[in-house]
Amino acid sequence: MRTARVIGQGASFYHCISRIIDKQMRLNNNEKERFLKLMKKVAVFSGIRILSYALMDNHIHLMFMVPEKREFSEEEVVERIRALYGDIRADEISEELRYYHKEGLESDAAALMRKYTYRMHDLSQFMKTLMQRATMSYNGRHDRRGHLWENRFKSILIEGRKNALATMSAYIELNAVRAGMVKLPERYRFCSIGAAVSGNRVARDGITFLTEMMMGDQGSWDATLKAYRKHVYMQADAHTKKGKTIDKEKIAEVLEKGGKLSLVELLQCRVRYFTDGVVFGSQNFVEDFFNNNREMFGVKRKTGARKPRFGGLGGNYTLRDLRKDAVSVSPG
Repeated sequence: MRTARVIGQGASFYHCISRIIDKQMRLNNNEKERFLKLMKKVAVFSGIRILSYALMDNHIHLMFMVPEKREFSEEEVVERIRALYGDIRADEISEELRYYHKEGLESDAAALMRKYTYRMHDLSQFMKTLMQRATMSYNGRHDRRGHLWENRFKSILIEGRKNALATMSAYIELNAVRAGMVKLPERYRFCSIGAAVSGNRVARDGITFLTEMMMGDQGSWDATLKAYRKHVYMQADAHTKKGKTIDKEKIAEVLEKGGKLSLVELLQCRVRYFTDGVVFGSQNFVEDFFNNNREMFGVKRKTGARKPRFGGLGGNYTLRDLRKDAVSVSPG
């Protein structure tokens, strides 16, 4: 039985993960470049703010903010359509709306708007559009049919406060480091910090937004990048400029004995709480979600917040108490 998608109240933050079907390594550098361009277009159409990301060879991590639902002007909707569908479609919609208003067909104009606005400021619609268009693009260029992604993307609701966002963003930025692809996160151009260093505007805007939430306005881009880079390195300071990393055998030994790991050590691992924990944040945040969505849970469950095993994850809690492979040394 498919469980309901967890959705926050008002403006909400999410970590979404999707994997290539059968875990095949289909996302080479060219495919990742195309995906980033498509993601930007879909984000503009949807009104989603991309905060951080990591595109790997067989899976993707995206962290973004979904704004609260609101009314849209026709002019704004047309420009969002232009970003995703191009000038021809946008001009056709604009002309159709003018005709309806001229003829007094206001209900027809409203119906035309709803065909697009229901997909805006919506987590599932954003991911559906992005995944479908990425599949169509890939299949068309590779003479391929069928699904590209696993059936359903995963999503984690994140508390919109400094501690939760800082921990999750560092985990995402360090994907390529954990996979052994690079020694330093900014050397991987398909994560947000690497793209920002290279001048990518979307990545810079996301990092600026995150840094302002976590540390306040830094005044300039150079200062913002320095502060964000320091934040990532403080979360995983085992990665020095010499490429030194924590011994994975040591981590495995601690896990085998059921012992605790520091946040630094945890961020070197594949941590399922970041991908399968459902809700991520302070104990109060998780408990509030549980109490406000009591109908989603069995009558025997009395509390919502679960303390992660093997370490504190920066003092954050999750909604699920993961028993199997909660933390492992394999890359995630």
